[in-house]
Amino acid sequence: MSPQDKSTTERHARILRELVKRPENRVCADCKHNDPRWASWNIGVFLCIRCSGIHRGMGTHISKVKSIDLDAWTPEQMENIQKWGNRLANLYWEAHLKPGHIPPDHKIESFIRSKYESRRWALDGPPPSDPGVLEGG
Repeated sequence: MSPQDKSTTERHARILRELVKRPENRVCADCKHNDPRWASWNIGVFLCIRCSGIHRGMGTHISKVKSIDLDAWTPEQMENIQKWGNRLANLYWEAHLKPGHIPPDHKIESFIRSKYESRRWALDGPPPSDPGVLEGG
């Protein structure tokens, strides 16, 4: 992979800054704490630093984590994070979870692993290529 030109990297950084300002992305997709500065680009969620570490610990076959502020993002990574976001991703991954559930701090790793490794509350089948289909209810 060749290094991106500076203008592409800067444009991606601007887009990411705008994405985390959206109401649904202002809190971590998993623990619901404020100010996520990390993202799992393949899942399409914004995360706090603690949850990003748990995601990293699951391995890249499950979650591919990048910093919003520190890393350069590829067009493919940008496309996926823009397509998803926390609200749509949680419509898929938390479809069978009680609405408004916030996991207690001491159970966050277990919650995240149940959510993504075990797919405990996810819809059946793989995530849709167009997450907009999830909005129909």
